[in-house]
Amino acid sequence: MRGCTGSAAKDSDSNSAVSSGGLRMRKPKITRMLFALSLGCFVMVIFYFNTNLKPASEQLGERSNGQKPRRSPLQTLYDGDQVESAVQAIHQGRREFLEEACRSYTRKRRVLIPEDLKHVIVDDQHGLLYCYVPKVACTNWKRVLMVLTGAAGSHRDPLGIPANEAHVSGNLRTLSEYSASQINQRLRSYLKFVFVREPFERLVSAYRNKFTRSYNTAFHKRYGTKIVRRHRPNPQPEALERGHDVSFEEFVYYLVDPATQMEEPFNEHWERVHSLCHPCLIHYDVVGKYETLEQDSDYVLRLAGVEDRIRFPASSKSARTTGDMTAQFFRNISPFYQKKLYNLFRMDFLLFNYSVPAYLKF
Repeated sequence: MRGCTGSAAKDSDSNSAVSSGGLRMRKPKITRMLFALSLGCFVMVIFYFNTNLKPASEQLGERSNGQKPRRSPLQTLYDGDQVESAVQAIHQGRREFLEEACRSYTRKRRVLIPEDLKHVIVDDQHGLLYCYVPKVACTNWKRVLMVLTGAAGSHRDPLGIPANEAHVSGNLRTLSEYSASQINQRLRSYLKFVFVREPFERLVSAYRNKFTRSYNTAFHKRYGTKIVRRHRPNPQPEALERGHDVSFEEFVYYLVDPATQMEEPFNEHWERVHSLCHPCLIHYDVVGKYETLEQDSDYVLRLAGVEDRIRFPASSKSARTTGDMTAQFFRNISPFYQKKLYNLFRMDFLLFNYSVPAYLKF
C-alpha cells in the first residue's frame, strides 16, 4: 500500500512544475491515472486477504499435496452428488432429529468452554473433528485417525496399532488444546462427527469390560473397592481390598447414588454421551451409530476422501454386548432402580432416538 501512495505523490510533484495551461489540459489524464492506480491497489488487497483467509482445511489440502485444493469433507457432505443418496438421507434425518430433540429437551443454552472439548479429536490434514465415546468403537476410530494424521508412524493398517497405544494421551490432539479463535474456525469449517450406541448396551459393555475382566485391576482398585464398601452389606476383607467381584446390581446402585456425582464426575466409560460430546452445543454433521457401525464409518471415510487409502477395521461380533445380553443383566434390577437408571441416561435415549427397552419393568 505504501508503494501505491508513494507513486501517486511522485506524479503530483512532477506535474506541479508544468505551466497552469498544461495543468488544466492534463488534469483529466492525471485523475484517470490516480483512479486506475487506486483500483489496482484495492484489487491487490482483496486478493491478499482471499488468499490468506481461506479455511484451514483448504490451505492444509494445498500444502499437503501441492496440487489443486481438494474439497473439504464438509463441502462434500452438503453436495448430494458425492455420496449415496440413501445414506445421505439417513444422516440428514439423524441431524434433523437431534436438532429438534435439543430444542425440545434443552431449556438452557450455554457457551462452550475448553473443558467441553477434551473428547473432540482434531485431524487438521483432512478437516475432521471426532468426539470419541468409550465403548462405541472409539479404539478403532483413534487408530484410524492416528494413521490419517501420521501419528501412527510407519503403521498403515489401523489394527497394527496396539489398543493401549491408541489411548496414549498426546498421540492425537484434542480441540481443547487450541486457542479460542482456532477452535471457532475449526467448528465452522471442519466435518464434526460422533458415534453413539443404545445407552444400556453401552453401559453393560462398560461393566463387563471394567469389572468382569481379571486384568482390569486398576479399575477394581479405583472403583470396585469403593462400590463394595458403599453398596455391599458385610463385605469380605478380600473384596474390600481388591474390589474384583462387583456385581451389576452394585454397579447400578453406585451410578444412581447422588453421592457418586457429588464426589466426582463419572468415569468416561459410563458417562453419558451428551455430557461427553455436548451435541446440543456442537452441531454434529454426522451422527454415526454402533448398530450401523460399518456403513456409517465408511460414509465418514468417503466424505474425507480417504476411502481408497484406509478401511475401518471390522470388529469382532462374538464378544459384542447385544440387546439380549443386556436384558439378562437387567433381570435382577428392581423396577425402582431401573427407573432411576433410565432417568440418569434419559437424555441419551431422547437425543439419539433410542426407544425405552422392552425388558424394563417400570
